[in-house]
Amino acid sequence: MTKQVFIFLLFVLPLSAKAQQQLRWVNVDSMYKPLPSTVHVYYTDQRIDTAPFRAYYLVADLNDRDLVFTTDTTQNRRLTPDGFYAKNEQPLAIVNGTFFSFETNANLNVVIRKGRTLSFDNHVRALKGRDTLLYAKYLTSAIGISKNRKADVAWIYNPQGRKRPIAFENGPILVKDSFAAVSQASFEPGLRHYPKTKKKHGVKEKWRMQTAIGGGPVLVHNGQARITNNEEFKFPGKGISDKHPRTAMGYTADGKLLILVVEGRNPQAGGASLVQLAEIMIALGCVEALNLDGGGSSCLLVNGKETIKPSDKVQRAVPAVFIIKGK
Repeated sequence: MTKQVFIFLLFVLPLSAKAQQQLRWVNVDSMYKPLPSTVHVYYTDQRIDTAPFRAYYLVADLNDRDLVFTTDTTQNRRLTPDGFYAKNEQPLAIVNGTFFSFETNANLNVVIRKGRTLSFDNHVRALKGRDTLLYAKYLTSAIGISKNRKADVAWIYNPQGRKRPIAFENGPILVKDSFAAVSQASFEPGLRHYPKTKKKHGVKEKWRMQTAIGGGPVLVHNGQARITNNEEFKFPGKGISDKHPRTAMGYTADGKLLILVVEGRNPQAGGASLVQLAEIMIALGCVEALNLDGGGSSCLLVNGKETIKPSDKVQRAVPAVFIIKGK
C-alpha cells in the first residue's frame, strides 16, 4: 500500500494588539441607497499597522426571504463586475469570487447556482525540485448557502463531472504520493463506496448547497483564525504575510453574511495580509470565513456603485461573481 502523508499545518493565530482594538467602522448606507433594512454597508480608513488602510464590508441577513443569494459565471470568458451588473438586471450587490486562468478564462474553483455545480476544482499537482516524482493531492475551499439559508465554509473535493462536492468539515488534507490519479479515497479511504449514510470524520459526502463560490484559503474556522494556506496549495512561502487588495466572505452565528473588500496597491491603501484579513473577520463576528480572489480582481459593487478602487485603476474582468438580489 502506498504510504500517504497527511500534513496539517494549522495557523491558529492570536489576535494582534491592533486587531484587538477593533477597527472603527462608519455606516455609509446613504452612499449606496436604496438598501433593504436588512442590508448595511460600512467603511473604515483606520490604520491596522503603519500603512494607510481602506476597507468596506457589506452585511446582509440570510433570513430575509426578500433577498436572493446567487452566483453567475460566464463559462470560459470574462466580464467586469459592471458587465455582470448589467447582465443580471442590476442586482443589489456583486462581488468577485473564484481564482481563474488568464490563458483560458476558466474558473479554478467551484461555482454552484440553484443547486447545480457549474465549475469544478483541480485536486492534484506535480511537484518540482527534489519531489519531482511525487504528486500533491489537496482539497480546496468554498463558502455555500443551503436551501434553508444556512451558510457554511468547508474544504471540498469537487473534481470535473461530479454532481455535488464532498465536504470536509474538520480540516483539510494534503496527500503526497507517486500516483497522478486522485479520487475521494485519496483523502478519506472510507469514501470508496457509495451510497453512505453515516458521517466519517466530519465528512459530508454531499455538500448540499443551493449557492456556492470557491476561493481559498480558509481564514476562520470555529471562531478562530485558521489559515490553511499550505494545505490548499495557495500562496507559496511567505505569501501568507504579503499585503494585497483582498476579498473575503464569512458568516456570523446569528445568520448574517459578511462580504469584506480591502483596497490596496496605491498610496492611500496598503492592502492586508491573510493574517490581518482573518483578524478583521473575527472582529466582525464571523465564525467561519474564506479568502476569495484578491489583487486586481477585488471589487464590490453595491447598487452598481464601486466601494474600493480597483488596484488596476479599472475593473478587472472575471469569470464568476457572487450576487445578492432583492426579490
